[in-house]
Parts: sequence; structure tokens; C-alpha cells
Amino acid sequence: MTEVADGPSITEQLALLREPLRFPPIEIFPFGDDHVDALRQSCAADPDIWTIYPVCMTGEHFARTLAMLRGFERWAMMAICREGGTLGMSSFILPTTGDHLEIGATFIDPSLRGTGCNRIVKQLMIDRAFALGYEAVEFKVDTRNARSMRAVEKLGATLVTVRHRDMTTWTGHCRDTAVYRLDKMAWQTRRP
Repeated sequence: MTEVADGPSITEQLALLREPLRFPPIEIFPFGDDHVDALRQSCAADPDIWTIYPVCMTGEHFARTLAMLRGFERWAMMAICREGGTLGMSSFILPTTGDHLEIGATFIDPSLRGTGCNRIVKQLMIDRAFALGYEAVEFKVDTRNARSMRAVEKLGATLVTVRHRDMTTWTGHCRDTAVYRLDKMAWQTRRP
């Protein structure tokens, strides 16, 4: 779903994507100032993971990186909450062309890993994307991040390509990016 003359504008698409999502005890809200301090604490709880992320969200990097992410005009940044506490983030990312959107910039507090939280978050976000008329969801993952690659594969996403030396991360590493695609029909037949 891209912006067309008779379709929703980018602003309207982002507003629809930003509607809260719930599957108790997990709730996903548009990211706001009230989520900042708790996200800072969650990001600091796993300082080692940021070496395989394109950006760093710990220490002196946190405020600058968060401002950058919140400033992207085609992004709907969301706060992942559990029982009132912010424990992560994820984003809907609108492409400039095509019938898909990307779900990315996901970080979940290490205390929630292995609990099914990531799966719930992704299910809610994927369902929202398809309900709004997108035909596919893409995920882009650093090939060093085996855990994230396995997670998107478990959702039924298919590896489309690996973009070699695709992006230089904040550490100076030139990463290879695995691009996964999950088509609407595949999700409807395989949805957990």
C-alpha cells in the first residue's frame, strides 16, 4: 500500500499503524515521551547486543539515537509495554514504493526473551499491517544476529536475499543484511 491519489496519505497510514495493539499482558502504544526513561533502562540492561545493531541505544548514544529514530517521517515507532511498564520498542516502516511495509528497529528487554513476548508483538504488528491492506511485511536483519533470523523464520518469513556489505553500523562494521518477506497469503495459512 503506497500513497496514491485516492488512497490514504502517508500521515493517514501512519496514524492507522499507530493505533494501540493489545494481547494482555502485552500492549503496544505509539512511542511517547513517557516511555523514554523506561526504554533507556531496558536498553542499558543488555549493553552487548548493541554491537550487532545498526545503532547504539546505551549511554551517551541513547538520546541522539532515539531522537533520530523518532524523527524518521515514514516510521511509526511503537513502545512495547507489559503491565504498565515500557520494556521495548519496534517500528512500522513505510517504503517509498511497493505494497509492503517493514517491521524493524525492534528491541525487547532481555527479561522478556524466551517468554513469547516477541512473537506476540510481531503477530499483533503483522495482523495490523495485513488488516490495513499491505500485501507483505519485510524484516531486515544483520546476518550476525542469528536469534532474530530464527525468530522471523518461525513466523513464516522467507529469506529473499542477503545484501552483502549493505550498511555501516555505529561500530564501523560493514554488515550483511538478510532481507525476509512474509506474504499475506502465507501468513493467513500459517498464522499461529
